[in-house]
Amino acid sequence: MSTQAQVKIGFEVSFREPQAHYAEVEMSVSGLARNYVDIKMPVWTPGSYLVREFSKSVEDFAASAGGKKLRVEKVRKNAWRIYNGSAKAVRISYRVYAFELSVRTPFIDADHAFLSPTGIFMHPDGMISAPSTVKVIPFKTWSAVSTGLEPVAGQQFTYRAPNFDILYDSPIQVGNQEVFSFTAAGVKHEVAMVGEGNYDKARLQQDMPKVIEQATAIYGENPNKYYLFIVHNVERGGGGLEHLNSTTLEVSRNTYGTQAGYEGFLDLVAHEYHHLWNVKRLRPVALGPFDYDNENYTTNLWVAEGFTSYYENKIMLRAGFLTPEKFVTKLAGAIGTVVNTPGARVQSAAASSYDAWIIGYRPNENSRNNSISYYSKGEVVGMLMDLEIIRATKGAKSLDDVMKTMYWQVKKQGKGYTDAEFKACVEQIAGTSFTAFWNKYVTGTDEIEYAKYFGYAGIDAVDDNKGKTQATTGATAEVGRAFTIASVNRNSAAWDDGLNVNDIVLSVDGRDVADILSNVRLQSPRINLDILAPIAAKKVGDQVNLRILRAGLERQITLTLKASPVVRVKAGINPNANEPQKAVLKKWMGL
Repeated sequence: MSTQAQVKIGFEVSFREPQAHYAEVEMSVSGLARNYVDIKMPVWTPGSYLVREFSKSVEDFAASAGGKKLRVEKVRKNAWRIYNGSAKAVRISYRVYAFELSVRTPFIDADHAFLSPTGIFMHPDGMISAPSTVKVIPFKTWSAVSTGLEPVAGQQFTYRAPNFDILYDSPIQVGNQEVFSFTAAGVKHEVAMVGEGNYDKARLQQDMPKVIEQATAIYGENPNKYYLFIVHNVERGGGGLEHLNSTTLEVSRNTYGTQAGYEGFLDLVAHEYHHLWNVKRLRPVALGPFDYDNENYTTNLWVAEGFTSYYENKIMLRAGFLTPEKFVTKLAGAIGTVVNTPGARVQSAAASSYDAWIIGYRPNENSRNNSISYYSKGEVVGMLMDLEIIRATKGAKSLDDVMKTMYWQVKKQGKGYTDAEFKACVEQIAGTSFTAFWNKYVTGTDEIEYAKYFGYAGIDAVDDNKGKTQATTGATAEVGRAFTIASVNRNSAAWDDGLNVNDIVLSVDGRDVADILSNVRLQSPRINLDILAPIAAKKVGDQVNLRILRAGLERQITLTLKASPVVRVKAGINPNANEPQKAVLKKWMGL
């Protein structure tokens, strides 16, 4: 559009009061054709499916032209209308309060600033495709800026974004982060370490490329010339958020000191790096171009996130950080997570994806009973689909072929895939119908036939709890100033007999809870009621009497204990597997 091509947009971000958690933003817009312009801030950030209302943190929004203040009217929760009259250029200023440290929200303090761009920058309405520049002025005690944005030659800490989709997908780290680099898959990678941590830079420079090479091998190309890892080393935390040529990771600062912690970090690297392809480029049709004002619904997050959870295991295996035995054990654990979640028999993978906006990021005390994570269910569906494709093709093809084919198809057609297109590709690669599979595991809530699918690869899988009868209440409690019920499982004794979340348990079978807990060694603040001494010795059908406090009033509740439905999936590679099974195992693991 020629009018938009004439528009020039620039930002300048500074930090007058970082200790109070504020960024100062100056925005210039020139080439305006109308007598007013609406300036809008996103309400959510891609990759995190929740309306977060970033505009709630904006203060002192003002505009001027030629040095004269312009009239500004707020016309919706995230939009300000500037009446510029005949002026073709306006200057806009506003402050943003940023004090939520996560991978998806901006955070500023005296030590550093993390600019999660959807919570900092705004765009003129209808001009998402317009280019812009961003100049960062670090606080006086800071010296470094790290971002995946393209630098403007000759201008320190100034960057160029070809459009707002790129700008909103490019976090900016400002402070005194330690930056080191390495080359992997022919691409320069930088790691910006924020905060102290017990990491070994030389070890990471050796091991992170192994993960990157294996992820790239799946798709046949690495789409970037540069990639940035922003790593926040925090007291407690974990998670990541993918971007087009960068990612933000949050880890506990001492996580690198143990083998499990170090592998966990590499696992997070594998997950977020795989998103380079799956989600950022191989994406559902609903996830780009984005509507930054509203929810963007898709039924395919079980592929976008769930398959990425599955592939982080495959990448770690192929990179040499997981043994085949540990790979199988981790997937058995993933299956256990799904089959032991009551909500898995209520909500499908597709429905979980669609309802991410209202359930996935807003869990409550009953979410476990009425929903399943698209991460967890998608990981298991990915494994089942992979094994089914390998079996159907006698070891010739795998899910890798589906992902690679879909990646190149989406790249060629220039838009995301539909449900039907993804299913069609699976069937094309496998050479057989997947309609029954879809009905069971994607749009349906059937039990996971894990023994059958593991069996394709010569892996023996059983429920280690089968035949064991363990009595259970089906409830957990938080131990704090009071012993408060935290969760109640669907169809459990607690569910049937009316024990509620937020009930405070005062005594069990007449014995004071404080006295009982004095003999319990707590591993975490949340415990299963079943470990309490009066309950642990009981059998299925026995009763337990609880004296509780509900809404300030005492009452008695009697639970009739039921058999525990918990499944413990135990899986191991059968050394006596037949040749077809060995062929499936070899293809599956890709070793």
